[in-house]
Amino acid sequence: MNAPLPEHIRKSLESVTLDDKYSLDYGQAFMSGVQALVKLPMLQRQRDAMVGKNTAGFISGYRGSPLGGYDQALWKASSYLKAQNIVFQPGVNEELAATALWGTQQLGFSPPGTNKFDGVFGIWYGKGPGVDRCSDVFKHANMAGTTPWGRRDCRGRR
Repeated sequence: MNAPLPEHIRKSLESVTLDDKYSLDYGQAFMSGVQALVKLPMLQRQRDAMVGKNTAGFISGYRGSPLGGYDQALWKASSYLKAQNIVFQPGVNEELAATALWGTQQLGFSPPGTNKFDGVFGIWYGKGPGVDRCSDVFKHANMAGTTPWGRRDCRGRR
């Protein structure tokens, strides 16, 4: 038999939605690991805003990556990402995705005062052979560096 729930728990459960994983700014939300990777750039943007920085995000990678449905989860969350100035642009292959991400890190080369954002943080994903093929892009991107508020996070799996 089901015992009645206390009033405060019943009210909490009435307000739970499947979008909580992306819409809640605090508290607890249930999500899968892939959904947590979608929420991560939103949290980074909020952290930057708390210290007074206006950042944007860029995510790109190869759709054939073994990162189980990451691209599909990003598309499903597109309205939440867009609200946080985070762009998801899948790459035709790992090299093009990595090169596109590298391009977002070059705000420092723009004339002072012309940038819309203080920096762009980026996430790249791909599979093992693509990581090997991207070594030249990674090397040059790391040598060029980023603006102080641009960061790269490259995730690959073998």
